[in-house]
Amino acid sequence: MPTAKICGLTTEASLDAAIAHGASHVGFVFFPRSPRDIDPDRAAALIARTPARVGKVGVFVDPDDALLTRAVAAGVDTIQLHGGETPERVAAVRARYALPVWRAVAVRTREDLGAAAKYRGAADLILYDAKPPRGADLPGGLGLRFDWRLLQGHVHPLPWALSGGLDDASVGEAVQVTGATLLDVSSGVELSPGVKDVDKIAAFLQSVARS
Repeated sequence: MPTAKICGLTTEASLDAAIAHGASHVGFVFFPRSPRDIDPDRAAALIARTPARVGKVGVFVDPDDALLTRAVAAGVDTIQLHGGETPERVAAVRARYALPVWRAVAVRTREDLGAAAKYRGAADLILYDAKPPRGADLPGGLGLRFDWRLLQGHVHPLPWALSGGLDDASVGEAVQVTGATLLDVSSGVELSPGVKDVDKIAAFLQSVARS
């Protein structure tokens, strides 16, 4: 049965909706250029509301160790790297913090999928996301989707999750086409960039449960 991560949470209401409707993971973005950026101290307060059964994922873009250390101290139990981190950097982060590390891989063409293999032995999970347009300010959370058929027949080097262009209307198709068992959504449950909608969160998670 598919599960889901609701990413980019910043308020109690959105966090509580994600938990109440069955999210397996919640995500907190530590990246100042993102409209979903959250201070580690604020994240700590939200994490304290989160049951142990729900994973707490910190999302970072080329972070330094100081930021990672603050986020881990806040209660993050999984690190998601969404920038230009090399396999060596991913492995170093994983070793330093002794936590699972997810590595985002940006996809537009079948050739892009090959990047995932570089992280075998360094990351714990690959997150396939849509490649942003050239010059985009953000590496993800843009509501873009890639051709999910590219994943059909692909031999995954690691456990994996799907992100990009997901919402309650498309998630069933995403699961059917790709076989994904973990879906990651951010902009698809928002009223505007960074502003989550509790009804959209509920609808998305209900669609996941039906998939």
